[in-house]
Amino acid sequence: MAGSISSDGGYGDVQGRAQGSAGFFLCDIFDAMPKADLASMEHPLFSLSTRPDLRVLQYAHNGVAVTVTPSVRGLATMHDKDILIYCISQLMAGLNAGRAITRRLTLRAHDLLVATRREASGDGYKRLREAFERLAGTRITTNIVTGETETTTGFGLIEGWEIVRKTRGGRMVSVAVTLSDWLFRAVQAKSVLTLSRDYFTLRKPLERRIYELARKHCGRQRDWRISVEVAHKKSGSASPLRVFRKMLRDMIAADSLPDYHLAEDPGDILRVTPRTAVIDDTALRPLSDAALDAARAHAPGWDIHALQAEWRGVWDATGRTRLRSPDAAFLGWVKKRVAR
Repeated sequence: MAGSISSDGGYGDVQGRAQGSAGFFLCDIFDAMPKADLASMEHPLFSLSTRPDLRVLQYAHNGVAVTVTPSVRGLATMHDKDILIYCISQLMAGLNAGRAITRRLTLRAHDLLVATRREASGDGYKRLREAFERLAGTRITTNIVTGETETTTGFGLIEGWEIVRKTRGGRMVSVAVTLSDWLFRAVQAKSVLTLSRDYFTLRKPLERRIYELARKHCGRQRDWRISVEVAHKKSGSASPLRVFRKMLRDMIAADSLPDYHLAEDPGDILRVTPRTAVIDDTALRPLSDAALDAARAHAPGWDIHALQAEWRGVWDATGRTRLRSPDAAFLGWVKKRVAR
């Protein structure tokens, strides 16, 4: 498959034009770690269905409201999200390398398929094209904050896409993708989290969705608990609660999520614990409810859980300094973060 692509000679032409234009970011970082934006990890923006889903999704929780409207091809799915993860990963790797980024990217379809562990076959390219169409057609209206901007108008997950180069047989070689302003702001603000590379081995959409929630809320904490009812709501599952509970129990029995164990606690509670070393609680105690309430007052409209995850990531990356008062350190960081 790689031979048929390179023999066309098209990608080199695209690369030359992309590097010569300030309007393109060339996706050419082959070892970029997978990353996803915090907003779509927190809130259900993608369908868990494996069949065309023509429902209008409505979600409201803790002041956040989301309406997701499908195109005639259906809602964008959890597997379609692979494209966005790939684009975000490339942009973040570019930022970390000191490169200028734009919301218009040029990528090679084969590289995307390989990075997301999809089959690089004729059927794989066909499914990839269908995913682009669903992403472009799905419309979202929300008040979720990305960066420091609250968006209340409708937008697509991607603004558009086009096949820039294809083989003589018609198969896409390189594709230009334009991300929405909403998603690009999240990248610019670095409101993203790194995912396990094994995320792409999860074939069931609900497994991916539960992993996202675990990665965002648990991180490296000792554990994280959520009621099954709230998990059902935040997952975006269309299944009845009793069926959803059974699917969670099947996931607990399989124990196949990357990075995390799942368990069922009394009171219809789902408990998530990391598989590897956890944060030393003597160095970073859990934040108090009072500190979280104070942070909400300092950052009205912001996702406080996203801020907490970002702060913990900064603390972890800067050497896990022992903090006399994690509450005070977090509040001081929030004030500076919002001021930026």
